[in-house]
Amino acid sequence: MRNKRTGTAVAGLLAADGLAHLYWATGATWPAADERALSLAVLGIETSFGPGAVLPLAAVLLTGATAVLARTRGRGGRASRAVTAAVAAGLAVRGLAGLGWAAGLLPSPPDSPFHALNLALYTPLCLAAAWAAARLAAQRNSHQTTFPGARGSTPHSSASAATRVSP
Repeated sequence: MRNKRTGTAVAGLLAADGLAHLYWATGATWPAADERALSLAVLGIETSFGPGAVLPLAAVLLTGATAVLARTRGRGGRASRAVTAAVAAGLAVRGLAGLGWAAGLLPSPPDSPFHALNLALYTPLCLAAAWAAARLAAQRNSHQTTFPGARGSTPHSSASAATRVSP
């Protein structure tokens, strides 16, 4: 059950981010006052949030969300496993970059909204979701109720149940 909840949470996070990017593709800038403020809060630099920039990101995020959800539900086979692994890698890279920004190794004005959001929200979420997606991708049998190696981990499949021997 933990596997499904965790995978669903990661898929939900990716889907919410993807939907935010679709929303920004319309020209809307909520929760910021304008595109410049949005860019500085989300990326720490001034850049375009036009459709050409955010629609490809929305597609990647929504594809990742679909694959993680499929993997969580035991569907999609190798493809969902590979995409879930790619999601884990991408989130890990973003999380590590966030640590770089927090440590001052990457440029980020310390008084910017991005600096605070990166420390409090972006980096912790990315690192936690990366870990969860990696665990999900690493599972041999995505029907397990808990992560491999966890106490009480038992597969759902009837084949596994049939091979168990009762004392």
